[in-house]
Amino acid sequence: MTVHTETARDLDRYMIAIGQRARAASRIIGRADTRTKNAALLAIAQALQDAEAALVSANQRDLAAGRAAGLDPALLDRLELSARGVQAMAQGLREIAAQPDPVGEISDLKYRPSGIQVGRMRVPLGVIGIIYESRPNVTADAAALCLKAGNAAILRGGSEALQSNQAIAACIQQGLAATGLPADTVQVIDTVDRAAVGALIAMAEYIDVIVPRGGKGLIERISREARVPVIKHLDGVCHVYIDDRADLDKAVRVAYNAKTQRYGTCNTMETLLVAEAVAAQVLPVLGRMYQEAGVELRGCAQTRDLLPGIGLASEEDWYAEYLAPVLAVRVVRDLDAAMAHIATYGSAHTDAIITEDYGRARRFLREVDSSSVMVNASTRFADGGEYGLGAEIGISTDKLHARGPVGVEGLTTLKFVVLGDGHVRG
Repeated sequence: MTVHTETARDLDRYMIAIGQRARAASRIIGRADTRTKNAALLAIAQALQDAEAALVSANQRDLAAGRAAGLDPALLDRLELSARGVQAMAQGLREIAAQPDPVGEISDLKYRPSGIQVGRMRVPLGVIGIIYESRPNVTADAAALCLKAGNAAILRGGSEALQSNQAIAACIQQGLAATGLPADTVQVIDTVDRAAVGALIAMAEYIDVIVPRGGKGLIERISREARVPVIKHLDGVCHVYIDDRADLDKAVRVAYNAKTQRYGTCNTMETLLVAEAVAAQVLPVLGRMYQEAGVELRGCAQTRDLLPGIGLASEEDWYAEYLAPVLAVRVVRDLDAAMAHIATYGSAHTDAIITEDYGRARRFLREVDSSSVMVNASTRFADGGEYGLGAEIGISTDKLHARGPVGVEGLTTLKFVVLGDGHVRG
């Protein structure tokens, strides 16, 4: 959409002002002590609990507007915020408050031959811009993680969650005010103009890192156009491989949960791989269970021989992140074939093996190049909360800086520190 020149100038001024305020606030929050940051997190958590009814009501308005606009079911699922969800948000903030504060921690302090000591100190990144779609809980989670790590945050949620995000932002501001921290520590962009995203990812002088959370199109655009570093993942094409040395009861339980526990998440299994030696034993059982759950199966020729009536998987299916009750199924020769499939079609997000063979489990852990690799566990565990991070700002499949669920420590960086006593270099 073309923006009128005057509107564009107004938007630029608005975004620059946000960036300037965030930079100024980052210097204050960056030196705030742990007690103050934790007090703010607890105050925000209490404000969220106190506003539960208002938050659910605001979310219902967003859901109604989304249904009227024809949003797909997966998007509506991510948009929904129940009373239980509000309580989970509040609990997530309390868990973040209870975690150790990484800021200021010095590690690897060693004496050098010159007599100086050299170590590394963990410090905030500075200002973090978060661009996200649908999930209103990201507003609270992202704000909390950035705050705990000593960063200022600029949050830009999707227009479909505007009412929810504004209601959550009011609780955040209430918690910041109660502890004397600057209101600009967390700013929520209040315009739905999509040009705001373009402005935010170009403000290299004010933003240190961008974290996009949303659909592949959004993340591809931000990765392509951003002038600041990006922490991201594009797809969640997650696999479960059932080895021929698996406990089949265990395999059925894990493979069923990995697909059906929730459909619209990036850590949901999208492709099931089964060793041909056990396919005839395990696939008919799983096929019935998936059918009863309403999951559409698309399989290779061998899978279709065992599960007559299912669709034929195309080449595109092996690359697909369905975010829906659809599952691609492939019978493979062995562990090597399974890992070759994952290397070809996977997205480096989360992959799991079900096996009782210790050597094969170790090979899978070592050789599968994903941000989370699991043995005998559902891919649905690839989550900041489940990993003990309290909450996550996102999942990174990149290899630099942060990888996997990104929690508080992932929102800090390291600098070298040197301790001397009048030392000079000879």
